[in-house]
Amino acid sequence: MSTVDIHEAKLQLDELIINAVSGEEIVIAKSGRPLAKLVPIVPAPVLRKPGSMKGRIWIADDFDAPLPDDIQAAFEGK
Repeated sequence: MSTVDIHEAKLQLDELIINAVSGEEIVIAKSGRPLAKLVPIVPAPVLRKPGSMKGRIWIADDFDAPLPDDIQAAFEGK
């Protein structure tokens, strides 16, 4: 985390934003007293909506049936 005087921050804003986007936290101070912190914006995670694929997909009735012997053997390395 680096500290920058407010007057320097005005002159170097583009550079400070680039540094913040790359993960650095920058404290902006006035007369040595911290006033603000420049940090990157972290996008909010996309929340899943249960049931949103209803009617678009299907699962076969025998999806959990035992595999044929030759395919099972291939999975077991035989």
